[in-house]
Amino acid sequence: MSIGASRLSDIERASEGGSRDRLRDLFTPLDTLLISGGDGRLALGPKERVNAYGCAPSPEPEIWNFASSTASTISQGAYDRAALAREELVHKSLFDEVEIAFDRRCEDMRDELRGHFQLPPRVDVVFSPSGTDSQLHALFLARAVLGAQPVTIVVGADQTGSGTVHTARGHHFSTMTASGFAVRKDAAIAGLAGESIAVPLLDAASGLAMRTDADAAVMRAIEDSLAQGRRVLLQVMDSSKFGWCAPSAACLDEIARRWPRKVQVVVDACQARLGRPRLRSYLDRGYMVLTTGSKFFGGPAFSGALLVPKGMSRALDRIEGIAPDFFDYAGRSDWPMAWRALRSCFERRPNFGQWLRWEAALAEIGSYYAVPGAFRAKVITELATGIDSMIALSPSLRAMPATCYSADADNEEFVQRTVFPFTLLRNGKPVSIADNSTVHRALAQDMSDDVGGSPADRQVAARRGLVGQPVRLEQPDGAPQAALRLSIGARLVTDAWSADGAQAQRNVQHILDRIAQVLVKIELLLDRTAAAPA
Repeated sequence: MSIGASRLSDIERASEGGSRDRLRDLFTPLDTLLISGGDGRLALGPKERVNAYGCAPSPEPEIWNFASSTASTISQGAYDRAALAREELVHKSLFDEVEIAFDRRCEDMRDELRGHFQLPPRVDVVFSPSGTDSQLHALFLARAVLGAQPVTIVVGADQTGSGTVHTARGHHFSTMTASGFAVRKDAAIAGLAGESIAVPLLDAASGLAMRTDADAAVMRAIEDSLAQGRRVLLQVMDSSKFGWCAPSAACLDEIARRWPRKVQVVVDACQARLGRPRLRSYLDRGYMVLTTGSKFFGGPAFSGALLVPKGMSRALDRIEGIAPDFFDYAGRSDWPMAWRALRSCFERRPNFGQWLRWEAALAEIGSYYAVPGAFRAKVITELATGIDSMIALSPSLRAMPATCYSADADNEEFVQRTVFPFTLLRNGKPVSIADNSTVHRALAQDMSDDVGGSPADRQVAARRGLVGQPVRLEQPDGAPQAALRLSIGARLVTDAWSADGAQAQRNVQHILDRIAQVLVKIELLLDRTAAAPA
């Protein structure tokens, strides 16, 4: 197998001093480690000491989390697991090099993730700092599978992460890589750069609903690309920031029938809102799957993974060289141990922040699947019904149309939607994007002094809560709008669980009461922004 010598000589120059330095890095404060090894989205603001999503690196149990479509604060249990994992790695590093102990731990985590998802050992797991980084890993592997640089067709380009517009073309998506190398945002990554085609899901006519011709749009994009002699990496959506899924299963079947070995599918499942049988079916069909531990499951942002189906690793035999820029997007331990030749080209560079965020995420995933499946489905249904009802009763909220939720049995509890997008209204008219952002930020703060009013209003305004950040909605004949999102995440289900049925019901009602208070606070904040000077 020929992968290319590229930086092999540099890699092997790592000295014992470098290993000792890495051991010393493990004694960095845990909060600092948890926000290391990522891009600028993890940075804390100088005043509030939270990231761009309003989340701190340590537990804040007083914050109500309904923002799993964006990011959640770390739970105490997940934080404790990260702390224990660090202690254990330090202990093991007293007997082995840090890099060796770290590599073994990452391999154990692959087994643990496969176990939670009920995946066979033949499914490979590639860890990354974020779902955005994983998109670059998918593009790298697709190039090997297809034998040429593909054009990437992104389904739901308006409903995925903001970095996708860059990664789909093999470009840098930030000014700094997770490995700490400064790059120029949107500059081409040598050896990965190519073209992309965006297939948005928002209906251009209504500006609020999902388009009805998504399947046809996907087929046209593939046909046009193949007609030009290009191979295709098709990034499908399951599910989007609004919980939308496209294209349909029938469309995917038709693609597989018509264009075998010309179209490689990667499923954007970064929201992790799909049943385990559905996840397995994607992998059984030869699709790669992007996932994270930091959306539905509520682990700390960011933790990405690419799930790779059986047999795809054989395509690595056709890789003849790795562009130098790509080395900045992975370390040796990110790749499975079975991929020996590929791993040997990458530096032994442990990313402790990425690892600890995944340790925390695995704690949440394990807790969620420890809850009986029937209870998970029951709680999600009850919460969904309550949220629908509360949004419908609010004069200041307008629910976006509920579309494209799969009722297939393989989707388990996710036959019920778990993301509830809504627009904000003032006097019956949509508020500006700026006001949406103001409300979103204020929800996470104690606003009792600003809102004023009755003691009851002040008490509601003091509550701190997180909802999904605003998503921009282009409008056909007016200024763009935005939608906020209430999200059901795994932690709500685990918090509700009790073997005592009556207690469990009280727990669910407690969660619904909190959601109601968040919606009341939104209405109070809307009144305040209306009264504020322009």
